[in-house]
Amino acid sequence: MSHIAEELASQPECWIRAADEADRHPEALPSPGERVAIVGCGTSYFMAQAAAVLRESAGHGETDAFAASEFPHGRSYDRVLALTRSGTTTEVLDLLGRLKGSVRTAAITADPDTPVMTAADDLVVLDFADERSVVQTRFATSALTLLRAHLGLHTDAVVADARTALSTPLPTGLVECTQFTFLGRGWTVGLANEAGLKMREASLSWTEAYPAMEYRHGPISITSRSGAGWMFGPAPTGLAEQVRATGGLWIEGTLDPLAELVRAQRLAVAVAAARGLDPDRPRHLTRSVILTPSGSSGEE
Repeated sequence: MSHIAEELASQPECWIRAADEADRHPEALPSPGERVAIVGCGTSYFMAQAAAVLRESAGHGETDAFAASEFPHGRSYDRVLALTRSGTTTEVLDLLGRLKGSVRTAAITADPDTPVMTAADDLVVLDFADERSVVQTRFATSALTLLRAHLGLHTDAVVADARTALSTPLPTGLVECTQFTFLGRGWTVGLANEAGLKMREASLSWTEAYPAMEYRHGPISITSRSGAGWMFGPAPTGLAEQVRATGGLWIEGTLDPLAELVRAQRLAVAVAAARGLDPDRPRHLTRSVILTPSGSSGEE
């Protein structure tokens, strides 16, 4: 079994532990009413997108999400929360260093022996969700589970749905598709973005992701009999019929959207296997981006 397959299968147990951590870090996690920015790179950025929408929609305060390299230093925040599995990514550490002493910072990480431990003011360590695979699965979803639980939005039903996502077959014909489009609304736009990234990293697939209503404004043109459209959460009225009319395969998520992401992770591994690829060794990627004069790229 590949590292990624083993790690994605452990997510229900990781989510239970992550939810238990939510009340143990009042100093690190945003308080109601704070103006907050959540930052990350790659997968962590997409989890930040989802968490920001969830927090603001729950009435806890204005919340923005940024790629760490694109943080708007002219804006004022009460707290900046960084998501970083490795704790070593250059853009995150540079940002935390620049913010030191001017705004309260916190980090959610998987490794307690990395520079982020001193770069951020407050910390949450999810070391039980650390990974050997370059491609992130369980740390990302565990970090988002922590934040959902902190908002009072996590339930046992989410874990049950994750187990269902792991135990039920993927839709017939999905692995054979050559193009995949992931769609979301609200907080699930970040999940759709992440599903697309997983497919590109692990299986070198042609994938795209859009807000569901924006997909109809042009991108639906790429869908054909060899493509699939996968909706995270309820679809806009009529969209399923429009996708089916293209000849494409329509997948409407019926599980909690985070559990649907687990299904998409499984799809990435299955497509990689069908194409003879090793999902633990994604092309051109490393576990963390540590910039050097010659440059580097990786999964954060």
